[in-house]
Amino acid sequence: MNRIPVYYRPEMTAASRFFAPGTFKPAACVDDWRNAGLPIDVRACEPATRDALCLAHAPRYVDGVLAGRLANGFGGFQSDVAASLPYTSGAMIAAAEEALCSGRVACAPVSGFHHAHWAAGGGFCTFNGLIVAARVLLERGAVRRVGILDLDQHYGDGTDDIRRRLGLEATIRHDTAGAEARGPADAEAFLAELPQRVRAFADCDLLLYQAGADPHVDDPLGGWMTGEQLERRDHIVFATAAAMRLPIAWNLAGGYQRDAAGTIAPVLSIHRRTMHACVAAYLAAPQPVTAS
Repeated sequence: MNRIPVYYRPEMTAASRFFAPGTFKPAACVDDWRNAGLPIDVRACEPATRDALCLAHAPRYVDGVLAGRLANGFGGFQSDVAASLPYTSGAMIAAAEEALCSGRVACAPVSGFHHAHWAAGGGFCTFNGLIVAARVLLERGAVRRVGILDLDQHYGDGTDDIRRRLGLEATIRHDTAGAEARGPADAEAFLAELPQRVRAFADCDLLLYQAGADPHVDDPLGGWMTGEQLERRDHIVFATAAAMRLPIAWNLAGGYQRDAAGTIAPVLSIHRRTMHACVAAYLAAPQPVTAS
């Protein structure tokens, strides 16, 4: 591997704009990584099928959202948002398949997953691409157990709802850091124990990692880690997984900062540092896994 596989298609983006930038962040991130000269290999992917989406959601909900009869996770009925959703979950499936095949890493530059419940969206999330990807591989017999490490600022309530409803607790392991309240004084202790949290997935065949940008101290919905600490967080996750030979597929998750001009440049900067950490762990010389 000499480049990080990134699964992206323009169809993942939508023209509709909201407080959360998830509808246009995939294109913005890929452009930012290219402009920064990061070693990425941008690859196309297929959209998730209706059957795949129904592995994580009630068929009536899937059909209603895609047809514009039921609200998406942004609380609206926009047709462009609905059209983008199979592609965001499709990217997560493709990244999971690639990571499993190579035994290393792949990226889906998408967000909007972990607040999506069995039959309802919310919190800027419509379909739970994490569960969709995990179940596609489980149903295929490609894996026995999938881990989800969710380091977004917020509790992955939708992920837990679907796991409980479908009895998936034994086959999909879930660590959602957003379930624990933290402040800036807790950041170093969190980083110190993070390698062990990753190692807890040792019995999984694949790890899905949500590298949220919203725990940043300046995020309007976050507020406890600096940019440097977030980059260390990501390096710890990637380097630990690499040392374990645990395949990892990661996505962007949340991030809501804006600069004085109203752009998402601060969020793109955090996601750029995540990709830097991924490159350092998988394409640079091996480094020891530490919390400092």
